[in-house]
Amino acid sequence: MIYTVTLNPSIDFIVRVDKLELGEVNRMKSDDKYTGGKGINVSRILQRLGYASIATGFIGGFTGQFIKDGLLSEGISTRFVEVEEDTRINVKIKSSQETEINGTGPAISAQKSAELQAVLANLSNQDTVVFAGSAPTSLGNEIYKELIPLVKKTGAQIVCDFEGQTLLDALTYEPLLVKPNNHELADIFGVKLEGLADIEKYAHKLLEKGAQHVIVSMAGDGALLVSPEVSYFAKPIKGEVKNSVGAGDSMVAGFTGEYVNTGNLLEALKWGVACGTATTFSDDLADTVFIKETYEKVEVEKI
Repeated sequence: MIYTVTLNPSIDFIVRVDKLELGEVNRMKSDDKYTGGKGINVSRILQRLGYASIATGFIGGFTGQFIKDGLLSEGISTRFVEVEEDTRINVKIKSSQETEINGTGPAISAQKSAELQAVLANLSNQDTVVFAGSAPTSLGNEIYKELIPLVKKTGAQIVCDFEGQTLLDALTYEPLLVKPNNHELADIFGVKLEGLADIEKYAHKLLEKGAQHVIVSMAGDGALLVSPEVSYFAKPIKGEVKNSVGAGDSMVAGFTGEYVNTGNLLEALKWGVACGTATTFSDDLADTVFIKETYEKVEVEKI
């Protein structure tokens, strides 16, 4: 089974206005409310690909219930730990420029943290756990130093979608996949990346530090998969960019679902690219039909 861990989920409240005027009354053209959080996005895309998962993490209040109901309506199983304070709301204003106002998230007590650890301690070597996104402020990302080794002791594989030091710390536990974008990769090593050869070079350094596979997403310039045996470059696909939220999570879902179930590295990359690209060209996470259409356009070359 694939588990997704979202420590600080959200309701993503999407607001569209023609022009945002600060200090004035702005009337929206339209709005949407989505279940949000990186791991939750992974579960939603996995479901659309036909792969079961269990979403876990912390939720609370009426906003947490909205997330549970939304996942249930999509046929996604959950095993969340309920907390007292409300799950956060992230406001995303789409106008001439995109503006985000993100909540901090609820306070998590030691007892509630222990409850989540109990969930993760009962996994097995047949499971894969996707850790994605930041933790609530009350915990900090240091909590991953407790959760990741706990999961590894069960024999389960881990997938880690983090930035910066949190990603580097996770490499000790030999994650199946890490997925920095090219800017995050450059920041990790304090360098300026000049072309594909540079990106491949520094992706290999993540392998040397423990990662089993590395995907470096490059937005409109494609994606690079680096493993110990082979590197593949997926060419960019042209289309109208509508959404920057969830594209990376969709890529993680496509790769993880396919690789866990078939072990085919090339196909895993292709499905990852298809999912990530399709979401970029969608208002919300991409639907099944569009993902499959996009898959047919994916071109990959060995480098």
